[in-house]
Amino acid sequence: MSVFGSLQPREYVTSIYHIHLERLWQNGMRGIITDLDNTLVEWNSPHATEKLIAWLLHVQKLGFRICILSNNDALRVSNFARLVEIPALHKARKPRRRSFYTALQLLKTTREETAMIGDQLFTDILGGNRMGLYTILVEPIHPQEFAGTRLVRVAEKLILRGKKPNMAQAEYFSFDVSGVAKEGEEFHS
Repeated sequence: MSVFGSLQPREYVTSIYHIHLERLWQNGMRGIITDLDNTLVEWNSPHATEKLIAWLLHVQKLGFRICILSNNDALRVSNFARLVEIPALHKARKPRRRSFYTALQLLKTTREETAMIGDQLFTDILGGNRMGLYTILVEPIHPQEFAGTRLVRVAEKLILRGKKPNMAQAEYFSFDVSGVAKEGEEFHS
C-alpha cells in the first residue's frame, strides 16, 4: 500500500451514529477499536452523552466487542472508560502497531474482523490501515482540540482533497427521549 493509500479510510462518515453497524456485522466485523477524543466525545470531555451510552450499548447488543484506543494520558482515558464500562488503552502512540496488537488481543478478534474508528488520518486511519483493519474516518465532533492536532488538520485537508463524508448516509442509530434505542431506523436530526 502506498503512503497516500495508507491514509485513505475505507469509509468516511459524519459521526459514529452514521456508521451502518448491521452492515459491518454482515461483512464479518466482530470487533471495534475506537478513538476517544473528538470521535466519541469532545476533546478532553469527561462526560458521555446519553446518546453515546445508548450507542455503545447497541454496539454490544449487536455482538461487537469494543475498546477505546487513545493517545491521551492514563487518567483521562481510564476515567472515561470506567464511566462507559468499556475497556481502554491509553498513551497508545498511534499509529504505531504495538497498541493495535494489544487491542486485538483484548478484543480476541483478528485484523480481518476488526474495524478502527477515529477522527484523524495520521493516527487512527494510518495505524488501522497499517494493521489491515477496516478503517472508518469520522468528522471531529468539535473544533477544540490539542494544539498539535490543529496543525495536522491542515495536512489532512490536503490529503482528503475536498472529500466529504458520505452525506447520503443517514444516521442509522437514534434513540427516543426515554433513552430507548431504535435499531436500524434512519434518523434525521
